[in-house]
Amino acid sequence: MTKVKSVDISGNLAFLLEVGTEELPASFLSNAITQWQKRIPQSLEANGLTTEAVEVYGTPRRLAVLIKSLPSQQPDREEEIKGPPAQAAFKDGKPTPAAVGFAKKQGVEIDALEIRPTDKGEFVFVQKRIPGRPVAEILTELVPQWIWGLEGKRFMRWGDGDAKFSRPIRWLVALLDAEVLPIELVNGSKTIKSDRISQGHRVLHPETVTITQATDYLTTLSHAYVTVYPDERANVIKEQVNALAENLGGYTVIYPDLLEEVTNLVEYPSAVVGKFEPEFLELPTEVITEVMVTHQRYFPVFKIGSSEQELLPNFITISNGDPTKSDIVAVGNERVIRARLADGRFFYEADLTKPLESFLPQLEKVTFQEELGSLRAKVDRVVKIAEQITTKLELEANQSQKIQRAALLCKADLVTQMVYEFPELQGIMGEKYALLSGEDAEVAKAIFQHYLPTGAGDILPETLTGQIVGLADRLDTLVSIFGLGLIPSGSSDPFALRRAANAVVKIALFYNLPINLDDLLAQISADFAAKFDKNQASLTAALQEFFLQRIRTLLQEEKQIDYDLVNAVLGENDPEYTERALKDLLDVRDRALYLQQIRNDNTLDTIYETVNRSTRLAAQGDLDTKQLEPTPVVRQELFQKSSEVALYNALVDLVPQTEAAQQTRNYQLLVAALANIAPAVSNFFDGADSVLVMDTDPEVKRNRLHLLGLVRNHARVLADFGAIVKNL
Repeated sequence: MTKVKSVDISGNLAFLLEVGTEELPASFLSNAITQWQKRIPQSLEANGLTTEAVEVYGTPRRLAVLIKSLPSQQPDREEEIKGPPAQAAFKDGKPTPAAVGFAKKQGVEIDALEIRPTDKGEFVFVQKRIPGRPVAEILTELVPQWIWGLEGKRFMRWGDGDAKFSRPIRWLVALLDAEVLPIELVNGSKTIKSDRISQGHRVLHPETVTITQATDYLTTLSHAYVTVYPDERANVIKEQVNALAENLGGYTVIYPDLLEEVTNLVEYPSAVVGKFEPEFLELPTEVITEVMVTHQRYFPVFKIGSSEQELLPNFITISNGDPTKSDIVAVGNERVIRARLADGRFFYEADLTKPLESFLPQLEKVTFQEELGSLRAKVDRVVKIAEQITTKLELEANQSQKIQRAALLCKADLVTQMVYEFPELQGIMGEKYALLSGEDAEVAKAIFQHYLPTGAGDILPETLTGQIVGLADRLDTLVSIFGLGLIPSGSSDPFALRRAANAVVKIALFYNLPINLDDLLAQISADFAAKFDKNQASLTAALQEFFLQRIRTLLQEEKQIDYDLVNAVLGENDPEYTERALKDLLDVRDRALYLQQIRNDNTLDTIYETVNRSTRLAAQGDLDTKQLEPTPVVRQELFQKSSEVALYNALVDLVPQTEAAQQTRNYQLLVAALANIAPAVSNFFDGADSVLVMDTDPEVKRNRLHLLGLVRNHARVLADFGAIVKNL
């Protein structure tokens, strides 16, 4: 056991580390900053070093950390070391070779050894005082670990060494206050040694930069036109972009992903306005913004006061060059956007030469998954599943026709030229092409909405048609991929099956769709198993368990239901509750929310003891958990006490109230009724006329356990009270 001893350590040091590189990918930079923000403080703490602040910075050419108020050395610590058993260390009060060897190894005298009792007998211990190491020595060891410990995609080797990093490392700054901390990064025949020399902006300050001391870092780099703090660059970008858009008589949208990316692509941001020909505005707005945002990293400019987002023939880009050369930068970007928009116009006009339905045959040439066949085969499955859902929901013929049509066309736009070039426009172009082909407006909207939610928030499909097609599409994917045995494990989920299952549950719950997921999974699994020669039972069971996990997570994390209450409505290895949850998602949600409500207002406490005590004893009986009527299972002639009669009569009166609660899902009726019979249950156990449940007569005992089993069963209509943890 190690204890940190409080000692007086002088020093208030600052440490700067800067790793200079070739231009880093924007995604790696964000990830690396996050990793260092977490790992460096943990690393320092593990070495007994306290700090005032750990500030991590990054630009395309550097990753840096400034650590403030470091002590000059670690605090001394006392370490308790366990040695050999006392009987082996000392014989007749004299040290044996075992004791002498242990003392020598620990660098102490025999007198320093102590004998202490433990769970395994008496052992020899020694208390050692270990002096703290100088912070410079520790940092010299830690810095290479911080650098080489970074993780990311597509790391590369450079030079003739085996060292891997996102991009080649070109320089290293390591300053402890004003002193260079000697650190070497070895890569084959090349060694990068730490110094105080950094690099300024490639264009605006191509000369090297000398950093006098660690705390001068931000100021020194800013004089060299490098803003090392990403948040500061982001704020500058937002201010400049908004100001330029306002000058154009418009406004822009600061897309978070775009802002993060451009922030990590520049060291000294400079917003530049560009323009393009107004005739390109005849293209759908989504096409233009997709070209700008995703492909060119531009901010589009929208017209103020338009009822819908109407674009101006302008864009704003973020330059990392010389602000005085903005006109030249604008011309180059205008040339690029003009070419991209011309391509978009060509694809759009080519797609419009035929109706959306005519693209369906081309889906046969696109593979959905090697063993599952083409996208057209998937569409056929989605159409069938959508029909199954509409039948179960007993929808009107007109609504059913819209759903069937949308299901048939939902993937047709994937083989259009526009979506082939800009995959992010899937669904968006499908809706537009459907409208232009004369399809019903709800059918067209469903083509777009069946993809919702996409994972970027909780935007759900608004139309019933979009909801049903979205459910059918995801259920087909889930059953098909599970059927091939490609079940998600750990963090691996290449087909986004967790997201698909979450979407199914969210759509059903948000729109109160009475979906019988248990029946649907069995039906779809049976169709799949028959066609692909798979075992239906194991497939259905795996899907049921997967959906139960998603329901559990949603109730706990999104609905904020306590874990034990979620266990109570889903059951813990209880097939009855599992089946019930999947058959009626709305019911399991309502029961969980109601349980949380009555826990919060303490109503749960009024019935908890009554139900739980009955439940524990009833487990020793053999009453079916679904039995609610007392008459068939309780023999009144075996009653010996008035408390049995009273409990029986209370249970008879409870039946219609429980049935009403079941039919209306108004579980307040059930809880109120259970509270009303609580005195009868209490009398049964502890009153003046109480009974001994476990009577010596087996028939009397069974009869009394049935009474308690009925109390349990009525409560089970709401939840498994045995899973609920009592409030403290």
